[in-house]
Amino acid sequence: MTGYERIKAAIAGEPTDKIPIMLHNFMVVAREAGLTMAQFRENPRAIADAFIRSVEKYEYDGVLVDIDTVTLAGACGVEVDFPRDEPARTRGGLLQSWEELKTLPPVNISGYKYVEIWCEAVRLIVDHFGNDICIRGNCDQAPFSLASMIRGMENWMTDLYLTEENLLFELLDYSMEATSQFIKLMSETGCHMTSNGDSPAGPEMVPADMFVKYSKPYIIKLANLAHSLGMDYVIHICGNTDIIIDQMIETGADGLELDYKTDTQKSFDMMKDKVTMFGNIDPSGVLALGSPELVHEKTIELLDIFSNTNYFVLNAGCAMPSSTPEENIRMFIKTAREYK
Repeated sequence: MTGYERIKAAIAGEPTDKIPIMLHNFMVVAREAGLTMAQFRENPRAIADAFIRSVEKYEYDGVLVDIDTVTLAGACGVEVDFPRDEPARTRGGLLQSWEELKTLPPVNISGYKYVEIWCEAVRLIVDHFGNDICIRGNCDQAPFSLASMIRGMENWMTDLYLTEENLLFELLDYSMEATSQFIKLMSETGCHMTSNGDSPAGPEMVPADMFVKYSKPYIIKLANLAHSLGMDYVIHICGNTDIIIDQMIETGADGLELDYKTDTQKSFDMMKDKVTMFGNIDPSGVLALGSPELVHEKTIELLDIFSNTNYFVLNAGCAMPSSTPEENIRMFIKTAREYK
């Protein structure tokens, strides 16, 4: 089977010849290519070549093309810092008051430099691999996460309790338009799968009922949009998501990329034969800082739990730090390839 065939089979719940592997490794990819994050984010050819070399080096099945974590926020006008050696980050919210919501310009992210670079990089990777490797063009923030950046995280968390719902939904709808535009642009690259992150909507940030009310309806729409464009859809939420896994399953996403803090056995029990698990080895404590022996041990523990379902793709539980050692990555993949 090709890498593409393995991951497509895992999405469909069909048997594979080997454990499918897709790494959340964009920072590792940049470092191993000898690029700073500044050099990486500015050049689609450099991004594509770095991912191509990484796939050829480690022989995993799926590329998760990520570049930064605030690209949509920048496209919507939020001020962004671009550190030399770290992913970009926002400087604060765009809306200082809710009165300013009415003055936001219509959403049009297509001319934003880093959206164009991101999509072109994915297109180049598709041109290189075709259907040999499953290519996942990540599309940055889901609407709840993007709204928190437009308003500013501290203000947004207060607004959830003190602001009129119609205003919250108006900003969420605005954010939805931005995320939808990114997914539509990404579909034009020819990639096979797309995804979003919505970590501020997770239980470590807000109560579960707020996820259900303010995040889940938009993820449902995004999954439906991706499907209508011929792509599979994955949602990622950082932190312990135990208490919302059932709600995440109901979004219609093809895959849930769960953080390592989520209880592995519980996630298996709830997701078994319903939706594909992407994850969820600790990227820092195990993959970056652990020994190869620890990587082997923790990978076996995870594979033992998910060995009773075909709905599984091995991945880290979040983005792998740039410092992740080569020997640990090789052990991670070797353990999966040799697993019986």
